[in-house]
Amino acid sequence: MKRWLATPLALLVITVAALSPAYAASAQANKGWITLFDGKNLDNWNPIGNANWKLVDGAVQADSGSGFLVSKNSYTDFQIRVEFWIDSTANSGVFIRCADPTSVTGKTAYEVNIWDSRPDPTYGTGAIVNVAKVVPMPKAGGKWNIYEITAKGGRFTVTLNGKRTVNGAQDFTHASGWIALQYFSGPTNGSGTVKFRKVQIKPL
Repeated sequence: MKRWLATPLALLVITVAALSPAYAASAQANKGWITLFDGKNLDNWNPIGNANWKLVDGAVQADSGSGFLVSKNSYTDFQIRVEFWIDSTANSGVFIRCADPTSVTGKTAYEVNIWDSRPDPTYGTGAIVNVAKVVPMPKAGGKWNIYEITAKGGRFTVTLNGKRTVNGAQDFTHASGWIALQYFSGPTNGSGTVKFRKVQIKPL
């Protein structure tokens, strides 16, 4: 009786077949996502203001001045994932649906806040300022974090490190606009360093 011996090619086929469901699931999960920042360049962003943005060790960071990195494209309904690191005293945020890409404010956009030391913590880290409070406020300082934000019509959800902080809040003020990453400093507005290392968006 001949004994069947697995050849390297047969083993490869068997391995690929065994892993294919996992690969398929991973590919499906990543389908539709667009990388706006991967730590290598700022080709998809325009800086405004005087924050001292610079690329360091696979991330973009600022530690002085005040300003934004504004996406070159505008978006309406989307999911966005942002990986960030911040000092506990620093003031930052992810602004979505910015009406004017040359002048970003909390009145012309939705601000998903990143500010552990905000005087009113109900609109601090994890909240959408003046739209959705968060109680108790989670802390993001001194570690890498992941924001997952969904904007669909007038409905918004926010997840920080896998925990929902805003669950289906509704507001219809801003229908579409640009994305902006903030660094803000001043005597009463925070100080320290903020870093962003990955930003991905999926239009809905």
